[in-house]
Amino acid sequence: MKILNFGSLNVDYVYSVDYFVRAGETLKVNSREVLPGGKGMNQSVALARAGAEVYHAGCIGADGAFLRALLNKNGVDTTLLRTIDGMQGHTIIQVDSKGENCILLYGGTNRQISQEQIDETLAHFGAGDWLVLQNEVNNLPRIVDAAYARGMKIVLNPSPYEEGLKAVDFGKLSWLLVNEVEACQCSGSDEPERAWDMLHTRYPELSVLITLGSAGSIAHQVTPEEIDTVRQQAFKAEAVDTTAAGDTFTGYFIGGLAEGRPLAQCMLRASAASAISVTRMGAAVSIPKKEEVEAMLAEL
Repeated sequence: MKILNFGSLNVDYVYSVDYFVRAGETLKVNSREVLPGGKGMNQSVALARAGAEVYHAGCIGADGAFLRALLNKNGVDTTLLRTIDGMQGHTIIQVDSKGENCILLYGGTNRQISQEQIDETLAHFGAGDWLVLQNEVNNLPRIVDAAYARGMKIVLNPSPYEEGLKAVDFGKLSWLLVNEVEACQCSGSDEPERAWDMLHTRYPELSVLITLGSAGSIAHQVTPEEIDTVRQQAFKAEAVDTTAAGDTFTGYFIGGLAEGRPLAQCMLRASAASAISVTRMGAAVSIPKKEEVEAMLAEL
């Protein structure tokens, strides 16, 4: 069993501010950092730090060599990652005094994945292997269709949400991982808690995880025998930067599922890892190692 993350890699330009800039306003920046990021990269690092065997596929520009190096340093296999001509995908992130963030995303090389690359990459994987996806790369419907035909277990984190996701066949997914806003967007519901019912009616074999911020998270896992539902409370933490919290949760959660851990244990470990990440600045660099997570849980 292998885990493939066909995902994005970004350079994050992080600006620390007192509050988010408003229309027509010029705002003083308290500090600036240039950090590795991208939802795909963050999730690969989280998977690897959780102890999973993970392969990262996608595209980087010539200025993205340090992103490959960071993946390698964390034990992620990058032999399927291509270097191409073009500007590296990047983000401009504001982090306010409360640790909240707002993000501008430029796709760049992340939006240059070809059909040929999809076919060549997926040829290395088969039935029972896992595929992790986010909505920061192009050709998402084709990737899903090709992976489904190979019998892979497909996990989609549909972020950022946009209308193009309607071309993706959610019936081919094993797991959908969303926050409360995305849950409503994907289901059409006005209430995150109702989103599961609506999604399950349409896609009866789809398992769904919904993160609810300070209210914790809830997962509905569909098996041939039953639907296992687990609610996990959020750990209290003094947040300084929430940028990679969701990606950390995703990596640890999927890593746990791939290991065959019980759903409740996957939720607990993912929640603890996410709580640690928000106490640190940055995206990929804020993700804890499994030893840190285990030490935190041992103190409970």
